[in-house]
Amino acid sequence: MKLATLRVDGSTRAVRLDGDRLVDLGAADLGELLSHDDWAARAAAVDADAATTYPAEGADFAPVVPRPSKVVCVGLNYKNHIQEMGRDLPEYPTLFAKFADCLIGAGDDIARPEETEEFDWEVELAVVIGKEARRAKGAEAEAAIAGFTVLNDITCRDWQFRTREWLQGKMWDSSTPVGPCLVTPDELPGGVRPELEVVLSVDGEVMQRDNTGDLLFDPVALVEYVSTIVRLNPGDVIATGTPGGVGHARTPKRYLTGGERVVAEIQGIGRLENTVAEDGAA
Repeated sequence: MKLATLRVDGSTRAVRLDGDRLVDLGAADLGELLSHDDWAARAAAVDADAATTYPAEGADFAPVVPRPSKVVCVGLNYKNHIQEMGRDLPEYPTLFAKFADCLIGAGDDIARPEETEEFDWEVELAVVIGKEARRAKGAEAEAAIAGFTVLNDITCRDWQFRTREWLQGKMWDSSTPVGPCLVTPDELPGGVRPELEVVLSVDGEVMQRDNTGDLLFDPVALVEYVSTIVRLNPGDVIATGTPGGVGHARTPKRYLTGGERVVAEIQGIGRLENTVAEDGAA
């Protein structure tokens, strides 16, 4: 299934994508839907011909889960990105966090802060949690994965590297597109360890291209690791890291200055298409 949170008349609705229409699932958003243990059965059981539907074309998608209890992000998880940043392969995942206020929808403008001169892109496969998990291992960790979506971990590099901790470069308000859909593992090659092409372009120029099969720490391993530290709740998001091709690692370095169209796409899941808002415009 492909599920999403749709903006409708000033509110939001959880929907299922059926061809060219979006079927209302009777919940305010995917966070509410995922809070039910039987969320998958509920979503599949809704009769499209009897439910409220909306056109898929021109849909205004909110963040897949608008208010997750946590967004855990992984740095340095593709070999080529680790090498371009001049680092050794890590023994453990590098973790940092984002907050719900960082998240925007698949077509929303990215707010470029006036305080940065080094605004960068990072396309990522994101895991959406569908079942509470604590110290989950093996099959339990696999079962906790509701599905996958696309996330663009927009980063203020000059703020990121002010200290050895990255948080201040990663948590800017209204900067992180996520969506448009949650795609359940059964629809993807590789299932809970999907092997999907990942691409990001800026104004039509491809900057990043890789395959999620090259992740050092795959989604199941990340659920195991993160859930050892903190409880994962339905609707929580784990961003699995970005491949090589970020602007900060280029020669010369390239950054987003305002007005660019940034497209982040993952095979079988969908695409984020966002414009970088001029300073002070968002």
